[in-house]
Amino acid sequence: MISVDEARRRIIQSMRPMAPEQVSLKDALGRVLAEDVASRRTQPPAAVSAMDGYAVRAGDVAQLPATLKIIGYSQAGSAYDGTMRAGETVRIFTGAPVPAGADAIVIQENTIAAAGDGDTVTVTEGDTSVGRYVRAAGLDFQTGQILLTAGKALTARDIGLAAGMNVPWLKVRRRPQIALLATGDEVVMPGDPIGPDQIVSTNGLSLGAFITAEGGNPIDLGIAPDSEDALAAMAAGAKGADMLVTMGGASVGDHDLVQKVLGNIGLEVDFWKIAMRPGKPLIFGHLDQTPILGLPGNPVSSMVCAVIYLRAAMRAMLALDAPANETVEVTLGADLGENDERQDYLRAQLKTGPDGRTVAMPFNRQDSSMFAHLAHADCLIIRPPFAPAVKAGDSVTTLPFSGGIVSI
Repeated sequence: MISVDEARRRIIQSMRPMAPEQVSLKDALGRVLAEDVASRRTQPPAAVSAMDGYAVRAGDVAQLPATLKIIGYSQAGSAYDGTMRAGETVRIFTGAPVPAGADAIVIQENTIAAAGDGDTVTVTEGDTSVGRYVRAAGLDFQTGQILLTAGKALTARDIGLAAGMNVPWLKVRRRPQIALLATGDEVVMPGDPIGPDQIVSTNGLSLGAFITAEGGNPIDLGIAPDSEDALAAMAAGAKGADMLVTMGGASVGDHDLVQKVLGNIGLEVDFWKIAMRPGKPLIFGHLDQTPILGLPGNPVSSMVCAVIYLRAAMRAMLALDAPANETVEVTLGADLGENDERQDYLRAQLKTGPDGRTVAMPFNRQDSSMFAHLAHADCLIIRPPFAPAVKAGDSVTTLPFSGGIVSI
């Protein structure tokens, strides 16, 4: 058996970044940038008003009250095109260009306009210093400034920024095409007729959703029966995919056929078996140039391995600069005994303790077939090999279940 860290290292080093492709902004959410993006525009392009009010010369309103002559109007999309002189003002609205000659904005709440159709306004109070309520040209960003960098998964905020930069198209990494192949006579799809000795498949759908959340496209190859010929034929459907992920058949039983069948058609195994729980019988290798990740069939084992290894592989394919798994130190909510030679991943819920600290409470049962506990878990408590016993109140390392590359 090899360590978790060694397995992750080998998998990551085996991945090749996806080629770039161009997408429109409306299709860019969650995609990973393949190149830096520079602004094609200065924002704002000229000095603009931050408030509704009057554009003034600060020197004209240094002493208050001060009465000024209104000579025009400036609004967003329709600027005043003249030049203000001493004793003059321009009625201005938020986002409107500041007229030539003006160097400050007085907000309308601090003024009294002449009654009727009068063309004067009196500034009565407020800060009238140079630059007040003026957004300088380029306050936000300038033409040529790099604001989005390669390796970033694009959020809704990034999409808005790119739009403001006047960038309608972006170069992003192609989504990895991940083929999924479940195995086993006992497995049927949800809603299909089910025999007394069969179980409903969870792995294909949960891993498909996981792959989508991680920025890939899942390709469902179906469920291969426990037949060497059938398994080989269905595995051939992964041709052209960027990775093949099998579920089940990775152990040593008479019906665990994945390594044998794929080996007959050219699978070169890099490693098999990892010192971890759950997920020990994991296979990694290559079939021609296609990486193969053989996950255990137990649904908890399968998903835990996906979080630790498949996510890392996909992020390497996407050349994503975010780490695959970020751990968090929290307080343990229950005593745990010493660990053995395998790194343990305990499903746990996060709660807030009476002192306000975050507490990880492991489930009493940690069986790798119990998907309900996995679904209700907030994190995995990581226990290194041969970790000593720990008490409630001690600090433990957790891996939160906050996955996916799409966020706001």
